Amino acid sequence: MRARSRDRLVYLGSHPMLFALLAAGRLRPVLRLGGTLLINDAEAYTAGLTRIPLDRTAEGTTGGAAGRLTGGDLLFDQHGDEHRQARRGTADALGAAAVARLRPIWTEVLDRGLKPLTDGETVDLVPVVTELAGTTAAALLGLEVDGPALAAAAREAAATAARSHLPGPGRRRALTRARAATDRLSALVAPGGGPEAGLAVMLAVAAVNTTVAALPRAAAWAADADLWGYAGSPALASELLRVTAPTPLLPRVAAAPGRLPTTSGGCPVRAGDRMLLIARHAVGAHHLDPDPGAPAPAHIAQLVFGVGPHACPGARLARTQLTDLLQALAPLRPVVVRARPDRRAALPGWRSLTVRATCG
Repeated sequence: MRARSRDRLVYLGSHPMLFALLAAGRLRPVLRLGGTLLINDAEAYTAGLTRIPLDRTAEGTTGGAAGRLTGGDLLFDQHGDEHRQARRGTADALGAAAVARLRPIWTEVLDRGLKPLTDGETVDLVPVVTELAGTTAAALLGLEVDGPALAAAAREAAATAARSHLPGPGRRRALTRARAATDRLSALVAPGGGPEAGLAVMLAVAAVNTTVAALPRAAAWAADADLWGYAGSPALASELLRVTAPTPLLPRVAAAPGRLPTTSGGCPVRAGDRMLLIARHAVGAHHLDPDPGAPAPAHIAQLVFGVGPHACPGARLARTQLTDLLQALAPLRPVVVRARPDRRAALPGWRSLTVRATCG
């Protein structure tokens, strides 16, 4: 199967409405639908995150959902010096030294989890990556908890929170389930509560869910497009993260009026407008296949992690983990033998992705 065709099945199988929304206006840099702006162009996407004042806790935004579920102090709802100090602490926890310290933890999981491939057996990459994500998150947060259990709790918290955003008569029940799932996760990452509990919950949710969504999709693309020869190049991980865009859109709400640049002279933004910043389109993932020999410019590839003061501080961690996975798989040149989309996950991803080695 072609790599792009298989990856499209992630959306069609797990998030068909999201895929329809993403496809609806992708030929327009910015498309207004009433009080909602679909933002596809890289320049407008960047402006939406850096030039338009944002209501970080508005209904329907990531920050708003996080605040209502956790009740804690979060990066999302902080401003000014408070925000900069919190981000600096998070960035330090995810910097080069921290990644080097955490690396043996996930490489041990990869060595053990992928070993059956060398014996001619098949391996489902999703449980391997789930353990990798949960164990890494536990170490990052300084927790003595079971990695897979932490990952399961973080995935359930994210999935129920996503369902609580859907309109319909079941929304109140979905919100109750989301709060219960968040409470279970909070009991794992911050059993004593306190002012840092909300931040710990959100770090666990972000670290686990983006990893479990991104790494199996990237591995499937590398297998289907036979990109294993580039596994030693950092450009492969960067390009695969660009085309898979694990968090395909960022919902934000404008706190004040502004203007988004477009080729036709710009699009006005009103206070209260809902902005759907579509990372998948901003980086060209919908039409430009990964090319490690001629990768997208760094400032474009980086957009899958956001930009400016609210960019994801975990970009280094994500790229390093993916590079290690690809380098572990490359000598075996695996192929995909079975794949099933995850219909419950918060982010588009595989429920199972079974591979078999063709070398080694």
